Amino acid sequence: MLYFDERTGPDLGVTYPDVTPPTWYRDAKLGVFIHWGLFSIPAWAETHDGRVPVEDAFTRHRYAEWYGNTVRIQESSARAHHLARFGEGTTYEDLADHWQLPSFRAPELIASVLRSGARYVIPVTKHHDGFCLWDTSTTGFNAVRRGPGRDLIQELADATRAAGARFGVYFSGALDWHVSDLPPIRSERDLFVLRRNDPSFARYAAAQLGELIERFSPDVLWNDIEWPDSGKGGDDFGVAALWRRYLTAVPHGVVNDRWGVPAHGHLTREYLDVAEIQDQVWESTRGLGQSFGYNAAEDESHSLSAPDLIRHLVDVVAKNGNLLINVGPRADGSVPDVQQRALDGLGQWLVVNGQAVFGSRPWLRAGEGTVRHTVVDGQVFAHVLDPQQGRLRLPPELCGTTSVNWLGGDEAPVHDGEAEIPEPLRNTAVAVARIG
Repeated sequence: MLYFDERTGPDLGVTYPDVTPPTWYRDAKLGVFIHWGLFSIPAWAETHDGRVPVEDAFTRHRYAEWYGNTVRIQESSARAHHLARFGEGTTYEDLADHWQLPSFRAPELIASVLRSGARYVIPVTKHHDGFCLWDTSTTGFNAVRRGPGRDLIQELADATRAAGARFGVYFSGALDWHVSDLPPIRSERDLFVLRRNDPSFARYAAAQLGELIERFSPDVLWNDIEWPDSGKGGDDFGVAALWRRYLTAVPHGVVNDRWGVPAHGHLTREYLDVAEIQDQVWESTRGLGQSFGYNAAEDESHSLSAPDLIRHLVDVVAKNGNLLINVGPRADGSVPDVQQRALDGLGQWLVVNGQAVFGSRPWLRAGEGTVRHTVVDGQVFAHVLDPQQGRLRLPPELCGTTSVNWLGGDEAPVHDGEAEIPEPLRNTAVAVARIG
């Protein structure tokens, strides 16, 4: 994953197609990321509050999916963990042959994550370690020829669409440690210096992404860590040409902002909050815990509870965003209990309150204090993030309203600009009122 907001490269005079986020994406509001791969075998990273010296941020990485880099830093705790568990003679890439999935069933994983109420699913197809989860002709370092012996992306795509959700792909565009011979990354500067930008690698990345487009017609292209610099021009392996081919094949397709070119689709914000409504469509993404890949060292103290997740979704949606919440399955493809509880709680809340979320747009303001607002087909909804307070105070623009309808509750009169929250809803994570 990327550590900072959208970056754009120099304007090389290239014409890009229009990648304005389509209506289906804006209406969907909730998607699930799935970070699953070789890193799910060690399933390990340090757990800490993030307040470490900047020079130690990569040595003490909290993202388990970065294990392939962290383990190469000699003084890292990941290196010590690896030696203790796997021994001196086992490299990270050797783990490909350790990954066996005799009992994995893609429909079961997809059913588990869609219990959240999500409308789209985006699994990792290739992370920075270069291990491909589909049957690619570009490298033998893939899940069909090693380890599982299965085209996991095909299975996940089929299961997602059979379940009625849209399917996207995550792809690491400019980082691939398998085909690079560079020192480990130790800083954000290294993130851009210690990577390949040559034409050969740009063609390699384009060939892989081209396969994903051709074989899976993904509804979302979610690129990470930019694109190789040699692929930012007008060549047929460049970003602009890839986007054109993608939108020809998938006219309703979605792209994000992590390509390093002076054009983008929706903006992404990783483990970051925004203060107000954003003019541009954006997507909040984060793990349910501190990591995207499964980290067995994490417990409930490191993870979002269901109420936390519900409140986060409401805040994001009220500010013109989508939430792409990440699930990090265990190596066997099962969802850890602490993650499943949060997903289930969100899904149960959406059964009652989804009409105020899905298809919504921001109101005049995101909200005031612990209240957020959304609009669906001209109807304003108030989301009370702290229903224990017992009352909803309407904003001045809506004080002429005589009553509100509580979703999952009763109609309540408005007196002096306030409505009482029904007792049964005061114990929910967020109580929602239809105003008027």
